[in-house]
Amino acid sequence: MQSSPPSPRRLDPPNLEQEELRGISRTVAEIHWLLLILVLLYVIFADPDPQAEAAIEAALFFYAALVMVFRYANFYRRETRWKVAIETWGMIAFITWVLWFTGGLSSPLLATYLLPVITSALTLGKVTTLIEVALIAACEAFLGASLSAERLLSLAFVGGFAAQLAPVLLVAYIVTMFSADIRYGLNRAKLLAETDDLTGLFNTRGFAIAANRLFAGALRYNRPATVLMIDSDNLKTVNDSYGHDAGNRLLRQLARTIQAELRYTDVPGRYGGDEFIVLLPETPPRGAQEVAERIRDAVAISPLSFDGRRLECTVSIGVAGYPADGGSLDAVIARADHAMYQAKQQGRNRVMLYRQAQAA
Repeated sequence: MQSSPPSPRRLDPPNLEQEELRGISRTVAEIHWLLLILVLLYVIFADPDPQAEAAIEAALFFYAALVMVFRYANFYRRETRWKVAIETWGMIAFITWVLWFTGGLSSPLLATYLLPVITSALTLGKVTTLIEVALIAACEAFLGASLSAERLLSLAFVGGFAAQLAPVLLVAYIVTMFSADIRYGLNRAKLLAETDDLTGLFNTRGFAIAANRLFAGALRYNRPATVLMIDSDNLKTVNDSYGHDAGNRLLRQLARTIQAELRYTDVPGRYGGDEFIVLLPETPPRGAQEVAERIRDAVAISPLSFDGRRLECTVSIGVAGYPADGGSLDAVIARADHAMYQAKQQGRNRVMLYRQAQAA
């Protein structure tokens, strides 16, 4: 009685962009509340005139309502950068309103313009931040509109205006550069976390992220997609006879040989141990079988050279595709794995379609 093949692992990739945006969202919420507290403290301790106090309190109410809608009402089920951009525009409008009633360009709250700039620089990139700095400059010009034309055109006012705007530009530049460096580091760490150190292919996590994205397109447009499960027939023998260094060289050679037979749109990965996995988008099982045969042939005619010896290498490959063999990526992977197991059971160094494995 034959033993059943091991169950393949389920590929559930984390949504890394949503995780990042949720972290950003928490920071933006804290910036909102900080701004509200600063303005509220001004109202309490600065004792503005009744008209200004009423206008500021009205602004506090509407701005707090905006924050509650964007942060806690769940109108937006997914975090997006557009949402953050709209929030920063609302922040600029709120600050400008408050400044109008607290002294304009002479207001002690003028520096609060730095808060939307920092928010944008951390999350929205250079171009959007530059646009927001230009918007802030326009708002500051609006706040100075009550001055006489002679005063507005005076060298003293222009110099003072430039001095007030300079810190905003400087903070925007510095925070944007820091944000770019941090993002580069995170992307580098992400790449390392998604790449198999030995072969340079995707690891299981990286394959899941890339394959699920492509497979979602196949589901949406009802296009074919096929999975190859590839298993080395010789790794255990090589490891036992020549050591793990030889086994590692064999795995690297297999990875190079597999990649050489694929298109740039195909997604190869190391599935673990001596198994490799490939997603072939826009490819039905019969077409994928031809690719699998090319890989099998290329491996068979490329023995591993190690310590002056030539070590013969072969692979067994299982093929299963959407929609013929399964309606989800996990189902297709499970059936390709089953077909690969049957190929090994029937003598190794062969390619087997899932439908052939069912009949076996």
